[in-house]
Amino acid sequence: MDVNYKIAIIIGTRAELIKTFPVMLELQRRNVPYYFIHTGQHNLGDFCKIFSIKKPNVVLTKEPKKSSKFNARQGKAVMWNVKLIGKIRKELKKIPGLEYVLYHGDTMTTATAALASSKLLNPFKKYKSVHLEAGLRSWDNFEPFPEEISRRVVGRFSDILFAPSEGSKKNLTKFKKKKVLVFGNTIVDAAHYSLDLAKKKKAKPFSKGKFAVVTIHRHENLKNKVRMEKIIEILSSVEMPTYFAIHDNTLKKIEDFGLLKKLKGIKNLHLIKPVDYVSFIYQISKCSLIVCDGGSMQEESLIFGKPCVILRKSTERPEGLKTNFQFLTKFDVEKSKAKIKEFSSPKFKIRSYENPYGGKGLSKKIVDVLLE
Repeated sequence: MDVNYKIAIIIGTRAELIKTFPVMLELQRRNVPYYFIHTGQHNLGDFCKIFSIKKPNVVLTKEPKKSSKFNARQGKAVMWNVKLIGKIRKELKKIPGLEYVLYHGDTMTTATAALASSKLLNPFKKYKSVHLEAGLRSWDNFEPFPEEISRRVVGRFSDILFAPSEGSKKNLTKFKKKKVLVFGNTIVDAAHYSLDLAKKKKAKPFSKGKFAVVTIHRHENLKNKVRMEKIIEILSSVEMPTYFAIHDNTLKKIEDFGLLKKLKGIKNLHLIKPVDYVSFIYQISKCSLIVCDGGSMQEESLIFGKPCVILRKSTERPEGLKTNFQFLTKFDVEKSKAKIKEFSSPKFKIRSYENPYGGKGLSKKIVDVLLE
């Protein structure tokens, strides 16, 4: 290679890219070359262009035409990961002078990247493996699955762990020989950058008055008819205009369960196609209520101070539950309805809080550590 790449960054999904692009931007700002490996787990589309980061140096497997490679082919996921380990190792060996290998989160790509770059499979390696967003734990292997298992695998095989909060740092205390650092979560930089982009594009809110945004995508929810029935019942209690950005696989499961008619019968509910991250962040910044089962939206709720009803049994992001505006439903329909009524009341006020995932500027701190 003609270029001396000190850092390799392995990305597989859009969520990973969203939370990692601020680090990539900071490297570009300092003219630090990095080697961008895309595993092909998700179709990244125009994300690189939107966030002004370079295109991947290499794409290890063909990107799916749809959003994700495994929406309808879960059985092939294990074999894909096994093959991917060899491909990543081969790619890393091409990079002379490599000092750090970065990967983010808790996806299949994350676990595979950690294994492929580990001391176990590379006993004579000179580079350090770095996990961004380390230490998140729900302490339930099936809530969410397989993400919770992936987190534990990645923690074991990484050398440097960037934990997003003091709570996540405590979850890593058993790794006494590893370097654990707490600066916050890169999603703070990503969200503010995206909001600035949306404002430049003169984005408009879904509704002029109060409105709610909804997303549901967790595997453990979509495969469970009883849960989906409860979720729809909970959504029926939202009295303000509600915009449900529904993914194809979510819609299909609702149809398969025979619940689509009931969902469409909810007053004020609007089913919309998923929008790009920049546009969605703008809507979150303007909404009055979030109803979701995703971890990132719990973090975005804290960034913008928006009440959030979490459609899950447990969460790996418990810090927000200490505020007065995040509620973990545990699928208790009546308590959830009561909380939605409370959050929707004109009398409801968010108490003063400090975001446990930090403020803007984390990406600069991460790069400072990597370049020191």
